[in-house]
Parts: sequence; structure tokens; C-alpha cells
Amino acid sequence: MARFVFALACALALLASSVASAAIVEQSFNVNNLTVTRLCQNQLITAVNGQYPGPTIRAREGDTLVVHVLNQSPYNLTIHWHGIFQILSAWADGPAYVTQCPILPGNNYTYRFNITGQEGTLWWHAHVSWLRATVYGALIIHPRSNRSYPFAAPFQDVPIMLGEWWNANVVDVENQGLATGGAPNNSDAYTINGLPGDFYNCSQNQTYKLNVVRGKTYMLRIINAALNNQLFFGIAKHNMTVVAVDASYTKPYVTEVVLVAPGQTTDVLITANQPVGSYYMAATPYASAAIPFPNTTTRGVLLYNGYNSSSAPLMPALPNPRDTSTAHRFSSNLTGLAGGPQWVPVPLQVDEHMFVTIGVNLDVCAEGMTCQGPLNNRLSASMNNESFQLPTTLSMLEASVYNVSGIYTADFPDNPPVEFDYTNANISLDLNLIFAPKSTKVKKLKYNSTVEIVLQNTAFLAIENHPIHLHGFNFHVLAQGFGNYDSVNDSKNFNLVDPQLRNTIGVPVGGWAVIRFQANNPGVWMMHCHLDVHLPWGLAMAFEVENGSTPSSTLPPPPLDLPKC
Repeated sequence: MARFVFALACALALLASSVASAAIVEQSFNVNNLTVTRLCQNQLITAVNGQYPGPTIRAREGDTLVVHVLNQSPYNLTIHWHGIFQILSAWADGPAYVTQCPILPGNNYTYRFNITGQEGTLWWHAHVSWLRATVYGALIIHPRSNRSYPFAAPFQDVPIMLGEWWNANVVDVENQGLATGGAPNNSDAYTINGLPGDFYNCSQNQTYKLNVVRGKTYMLRIINAALNNQLFFGIAKHNMTVVAVDASYTKPYVTEVVLVAPGQTTDVLITANQPVGSYYMAATPYASAAIPFPNTTTRGVLLYNGYNSSSAPLMPALPNPRDTSTAHRFSSNLTGLAGGPQWVPVPLQVDEHMFVTIGVNLDVCAEGMTCQGPLNNRLSASMNNESFQLPTTLSMLEASVYNVSGIYTADFPDNPPVEFDYTNANISLDLNLIFAPKSTKVKKLKYNSTVEIVLQNTAFLAIENHPIHLHGFNFHVLAQGFGNYDSVNDSKNFNLVDPQLRNTIGVPVGGWAVIRFQANNPGVWMMHCHLDVHLPWGLAMAFEVENGSTPSSTLPPPPLDLPKC
């Protein structure tokens, strides 16, 4: 009896500790027009709460986040909580026409979800059109109050949001590209926390500054919110120690340069151990494809307290934009912190094997039109030769829950329709391979099944590194490399012990990556390229994860205020 009482007391104490450390974090997002001045001109943008970037949300693991969104902009809108698992809350994931219809102008919707099993840096952004160019912000998840980091706590943590800026209305930029069938205009600047920095015209006083105390250690939470460019980041004379990526802890990795793809986050520790002075932090593009790109640099200043000189800050040495070797070395050397907080071991039994080709394609130009893509066609993109098209009359999740036909089909292929020499540059304009049909297809998965995917890049049009983002799950990155994936030899190099855990993986240019995840969350979940230029072209698909056999593995019905199409 005494043993039972003791066990009960321990259980109640544990429950009380869990309840005490969880809270409801409530925010209101008013989305409206905002006029800002950048690069010598005033520009009307869409923004949250009159802020660009939008507000930073801080919560703890175990908290419930409630965000009331009022759309007072002229555009349809949704908010995606990038990297949040959304366990049994798929209705709050946010991609338009996948888990919800958009919030129409003048309407509102409340996103409500629990933050479970995650610590670190994530972010939120619009998931309609190109609105995320200005509608975005950091989402920082601290450990529970009775837990700590797996490293010495920093003196301060600071979001570093890397973005892109257009001297134009970004919705018009996208629509113009889609109307002509060609590539949209490139951005005019990169930004650090919304500021372009003093490399650009009229930007001397629009340079981000981070004041530091000599001897202190800081955590920089680096987020690539740029639409279409991967970015190298560095700080003059300061090494960075990577301790987490995509809100998953890593083994400490010391580096002079960090690569972040759109959608990815990287937490680094820096110690202010240099002579008191000022030092540039800077970001410049990693451009893996032989196509035009905005080859400029954004920079901010790391300013030591007590430094009063007017001397120019020191500039970091950043890689050449074509430096694939440095990019791959950084991305492939990261490993997970096995056994650390929120670590999930690699599932060893695989139920579903998929081989998914990714790349840019062509679509036939409509009769009587002139298109600006190659060979007078429209630019397109696909996975396994299926070019994804969003529905418009109902969200895919609603169609799944209510068994509505005609919205999508459940026949996304496990393999491409034909085998070919995927990364051979000679297939760049092979007219027998390069056209992909438009479709809205999902791959159905049993609850709790384990899925392994070979993501195989292709050489269509331009060989390029594609950052692939999976909604609703983290995945283990088992291996990555160049050329065509070799199932016999490359599988021997799988890291099944301490691979990095991510929600977005840059598939190497002219190469492949193998990922594995457990489908333990019912709902409809997108997987797509996070270069936003490629998403409307069709570089996407979705998984439909079935309910489990218990109430705790069954998706609840939608909230009453779920927007209607």
C-alpha cells in the first residue's frame, strides 16, 4: 500500500509539474497595408501589426498557442506555422487550399495548437501567393521552465531573419511571371531583420545593429525567410557554433560560414571575444543554378559596447555564390544530438519506400498565346512527373474528412513513370521527358507507418539545389550526395545513429538526399520546394495520413470558424 501511495504521489507531482509549466500564449495578428521606405522609394506592403518583419512569438514547449488573425489586407491570406508538428491540429497548419480555404479580406480565423516535443527556432509566414515576402516573423520555443539547453545558456538570444526585398508589389511580380509563362523578376535586395544594409542605395541608416558585451556569448537564431534564394551567412572574425537546425539540437559544429535555405533555421552560438570594435555580419546568395540571380550582399553590424570609432567595420570573407563545395560541406557535416532533449531515434523498420524526382519542367503554351518560357512554352515543375495544382473550391483536408470526391486523387506514384539518367545535363531539353501533366494527387499513408524517400534531383532546364519542406513532420536525413542515387552503394552510408533532424532539406544540385519519417499525425500534409517561384509551377505533392484506431490518433473535426472557400 505504501508503495502504491508513493507511486501515486510521484505521478501527481509529475502531472502538476507538467501543468504548471504549460501556458496559453495568445496573440492577435492584424494584417493590413503598410507603407515603408526602402532603397530610395516608398513601397506599400502587406504586414502584421504594422511591423516588418512581423512580431516575434515566444513560447515554451508544452504551451498552447492561440493566434487571432484579422485580415484587413486586400488579399486572401493564410498563416503557416513553419515546422510546427500540429499534432491533431492539422486545421491550423495553414497552406491555402490544403488544410484550409484562405481568410478572405475583412474576415478572421483563430489558429490554435499545442507545441509538443519541440524546442528551438521556427517561424511563421503567409502561405498564399508571394505574401510571405513581407508577412513573416520568428517563432521561438524555449525549453520548459524546469529544463535547460544542452549547452551553457547564452547571455542573450537574437532572431536574425534573412529576407528579400522587391521595389514592387510582390503579388504583381508573381502574377506577371505566371501570366507570361516565364520567370518572375528577381528581388532588388536582401535584408537582415527587414533592413537591407549599407551596401545598397539610400540604406546607410537602414543597417541592422546588434550591440554586444565583450566576453558574453549570444545565440543567433538565423532564419532564411527569403523567397527564392539560399544564403551564406558569416560574421567577420567570429566563429559560429551550430547547436540546432529547424528546432532540433545538433552536435556542436564550429564554422566560419552558415548556409541556410529558404525555410530553414540555424541556431548558432557566438562569443564576443574579439577586440572591442565593429564587425559586419553579412549574407550573400548561394546560387547553384546557371540562371540569373540577384548577386548582392546584405549586411548588419555587430557592435561592441564602448566602441566609439567611426572606422568602417571589418567584412567577413563569404564564399563565391557558385561554391557548391562549401555549401555541401556545411550541410552534410551536421549531425543530430542523439539522446539530447526532444531527440527521436531513427525508425529502423520501413513500411513505404518512395523514389521521388524533383525539378523544373515545361507546360504547353495555350493556343494563340505567346509564352516567355523556353521553346515558347510555360515554365512548370513537378515531382515524379506530376505537376501539382491546388484546388480552388474546397480544401484537401476538408475533402478528406468529409469524403468529398473531385478535389484530389490518391494515386501519387511511388516512382517516376520512366527511369532515365536523372542528372545528365544532356536531358536538359529532352522533349520526351520534360513535359509534366497538371494534377492534384496525394500519397495515402497508414497511421504510424514509416516512410523513406529518395529525393532525386533532375537536370531539366537548369540543375539546381531545391530546398524541400515537409509539413507536419520532422525527418531524419540519412544521406545525401551527387549524381544519381545508387540504392546498392549509397544505402551503405546511411547514418542511422545520429542524423540531423529537419523539416526542410536542400537536395544537392545534381544530386539526391534520403529522408525518413514516421507518419504519426493524421491529416493532409504538403511536401514542396520552398523556393516560392517553384511552388505555383507545381513542385509539390501531399501526403494523406489516415486516422489511427484510438481517439488520441484521430483528427478532431474542424473549428467552427474555419474559413470557407
